[in-house]
Amino acid sequence: MTSIWVGARVRLRGIEPGDWQAFKEFDEHSADMRSGDMLHPPRSDKGYRRWALEEASRGPDGDNFRLAIAAAQDGVLVGTLNTGNADPRAGRFGYGISIGHRYQRRGYASEAILMLLTFMFGERRYHKCEVGIYAFNEPSIALHHKLGFVTEGRLRDHEYFAGRHHDMILMGLIAEEFTAHHPLPTAKETGG
Repeated sequence: MTSIWVGARVRLRGIEPGDWQAFKEFDEHSADMRSGDMLHPPRSDKGYRRWALEEASRGPDGDNFRLAIAAAQDGVLVGTLNTGNADPRAGRFGYGISIGHRYQRRGYASEAILMLLTFMFGERRYHKCEVGIYAFNEPSIALHHKLGFVTEGRLRDHEYFAGRHHDMILMGLIAEEFTAHHPLPTAKETGG
């Protein structure tokens, strides 16, 4: 039996209480924090432990959930992926992804995103995925274009940090566009 949560490079899994140290390390890179979200004040080891324990204890909220991205080869935590704004009635969802600074540019993000899209389009019946990417995050924009996302718009001066306002690029991918390049696995291929 194979799992749609395991690929050649990564394995997606739930957050574990012991992951707190990796998340603390990820947060030490301000530029990375700004690329995916925003800069947060430092927190204590106890605060990271509490956060990881809460995340490990929390189940999905409908189709909104957070997953750890672990390297398939050695199980090291390399990042996180979370869905958001899942709207089953409208058939759309979004996600955010963050790869730790020292693990970037190794194909972890693209494989994790493909796994998530396979699940959300093929198992949860969503029709569209929407993402917002800061305009200065050119590597993420390029990655999403490579995965088939289409630029749908630009929100000017949308977020403020690092002393100025930044534009947000809106990108979308429809299930049919995804499956044209990434056929969904059959029930037999996933052990069903």
